[in-house]
Amino acid sequence: MMGIQHFRLPDVGEGLVEAEIVSWKVKPGDTVKLNDTVVEIETAKSLVELPVPFAGTIAELLVPEGETVPVGTPIIAVQTDAAGDETAPADGGAEDLVPTVPEPDNGGRTAVLVGYGPRTTEAKRRPRKGSTPAPVAAEPAPVVPAPAPEPVVAKSNEPAGSVHVLAKPPVRKLAKDLGIDLASVTATGPGGIITRADVEGHVTAPAPAPAVEVAPVVSGRGDTRVAVKGVQKVMAQAMVASAFTAPHVTEWITVDVSATMELVDRLKGDKAFRELKVSPLLIVAKAVTLAARRTPVINAAWDEPAQEIVYKGAVNLGIAAATPRGLIVPNIKNADALTLPELCAALNDLVATAREGKTQPADQAGGSFTITNVGVFGVDAGTPIINPGEAAILAVGAIRKQPWVVDDEIVPRWLTTLALSFDHRLIDGEKGSTFLADVAGILEDPARALMF
Repeated sequence: MMGIQHFRLPDVGEGLVEAEIVSWKVKPGDTVKLNDTVVEIETAKSLVELPVPFAGTIAELLVPEGETVPVGTPIIAVQTDAAGDETAPADGGAEDLVPTVPEPDNGGRTAVLVGYGPRTTEAKRRPRKGSTPAPVAAEPAPVVPAPAPEPVVAKSNEPAGSVHVLAKPPVRKLAKDLGIDLASVTATGPGGIITRADVEGHVTAPAPAPAVEVAPVVSGRGDTRVAVKGVQKVMAQAMVASAFTAPHVTEWITVDVSATMELVDRLKGDKAFRELKVSPLLIVAKAVTLAARRTPVINAAWDEPAQEIVYKGAVNLGIAAATPRGLIVPNIKNADALTLPELCAALNDLVATAREGKTQPADQAGGSFTITNVGVFGVDAGTPIINPGEAAILAVGAIRKQPWVVDDEIVPRWLTTLALSFDHRLIDGEKGSTFLADVAGILEDPARALMF
């Protein structure tokens, strides 16, 4: 017996509401095995590859590339050996309709999507309390056609007497975020349901022409509108929340990093770094983890609801990375416990993964301090915005050879500017200055690290 199984968009473990189908890795007619990667999606945090929860032949791709759909939407149909269409789990639960992806299993077993894994026992319903088994009918009962189901929509909070509109929860949330009255949106979905495209189209629709005559605007080039979504949308929301929640203070210091540049050259020839890319950012990262020991509040966070300062137990060092889909900040867990070669390897992996767009949500969670290297763009300094959930961020400017006074003589030296932004609710000027001076001192004289 053959049947069609529908794989529905899962919540990949980050409270996902919707995701964009970025690229399909299969096409109709392809044969897939259990847990083969079939699609790449973009969530609010990163790109994620999804494995198929059953084996068979691809029957149909139900969602085109570039379309954003809510969690639970069927996205691909697979013809399998199982009979019938997958419309609900055997035990009557909801997990097969909106599956989740579990954390990777470290015991050597293959992780599968929750609700889609192979069943080892037959699910049975217990009879309701007080109920009695139905007698076996002597003759088959007449078949009564079931009424057509009504569209499933979110419950409306509209007052009595107002116009009732049909829309799913993600669409209602989008309209609320954009300040749009759903009653004013033209519905194009089945059964009169307002879709995401309807809301977005309402935003970009031209306003009615005014009643007065106006001179036309002639332009040789037209404007282009690009929807803000995914990583870029989350970044924008996080930066606005941080800028208008945490009182930012920024301090600068110009540093002679000639000794650091010499150290980098020596490390490039060291056998412990033979397979690694060594850059000044490595020494900056090490200096940050060392200086944080002397000023622990730098590696802390402000808990507004509890009115507490949370001192982090480890330095989870975030590195701001510009990707084609927006700015992300993956972090190196327990960076303060790594040796210099280990830290270098972690930095290499972090950068390579970010460039490929493969950084996972777990790699972006739990950061405690961030470095943003604006110097790679030829920028000398800036006033970085603190990453939400952290207390400070360090911007590293371009390293240039410039004239510098040494022992009353002007000599060419490698110079850079460091800019530290910190949350003034928990870090005062003395603490911020102490930390920044410590980092600068280590970069100016890497042997200073032996003092920590």
